Amino acid sequence: MNPSEEKTRSGFVAVVGRPNVGKSTLVNALVGAKISIVSPKPQTTRHRICGIRTDGGTQFIFVDVPGLHGKLGRQSRALNRHMNRVADSALQDVDVILWLVEAGQWQEDDELMLKRIKQSRLPVGLAINKTDRVKDKQALLPFIHEMQGRNDFAFIVPISAQRADNLDALLQELSAYMPVSPYMYPAEQISDRGMRFQAAEIIREKLMLRLQQELPYALTVEIEKLEEDPESGHIDISAVIWVARDSHKGMVIGKKGEGLKVAGTAARQEMQRAFGQGVHLQLWVKVREGWADDERALRSLGYEDT
Repeated sequence: MNPSEEKTRSGFVAVVGRPNVGKSTLVNALVGAKISIVSPKPQTTRHRICGIRTDGGTQFIFVDVPGLHGKLGRQSRALNRHMNRVADSALQDVDVILWLVEAGQWQEDDELMLKRIKQSRLPVGLAINKTDRVKDKQALLPFIHEMQGRNDFAFIVPISAQRADNLDALLQELSAYMPVSPYMYPAEQISDRGMRFQAAEIIREKLMLRLQQELPYALTVEIEKLEEDPESGHIDISAVIWVARDSHKGMVIGKKGEGLKVAGTAARQEMQRAFGQGVHLQLWVKVREGWADDERALRSLGYEDT
């Protein structure tokens, strides 16, 4: 008997937490494929992305969202307000919240997240991430006890998303909150995002990994063309890298175009692995003054609040 003939379960898990706590790394590990880009820099995730895992008659739909930003100064930019709205919307229409914190760490943005999840009145499970960085595992016990006192959690599971440690235990806890339901997506599907979105995000990831300081937050990527060449079977992709200031353009391109070439090559190679086809990639860098502070510009560049 296959799962379609049995009582299947399918539900949504909002994966939330402060910036750079490892949400996208965890979702990728749970899905078993890279569906969210990852970098050491905060604000890497800007959009709501669903990662889908179908296993043993249960379909988990993990909603990866931007980290919440608490300080008013950071919220003053339209892009930061957008990311907070996306994070807030993830707390609606889900079955359970999975809150990620870093082992042994408690910050202002963690406090902000706690206040918001308490308002949701949804079951909340706590995953304590980056346990691989704690040499003395006994040192985790006081932190776990501290977290137990902050909220009535449905469960608490220590994990390492980077090393995929203890994820089976986490899935077992989450499965109890997956309602009996037909699958929301085909069993083989692993993301709700299409190829154009993936291509733009891969390019942005390679730029974020290469560029330093604040510049990664002042750029975005727009796919102008994505189509398959019927003769070669390759995918032709043309993309614009939008920057907020004219001075940023040269920084992205680099000396004699070397910076753009390196990022473009890395992006093309990853796309070929992800799409299973050859890719021909063309990149341009253009200036759109103040795009990150302009709500209308954000909408035109594909930034949606849900």
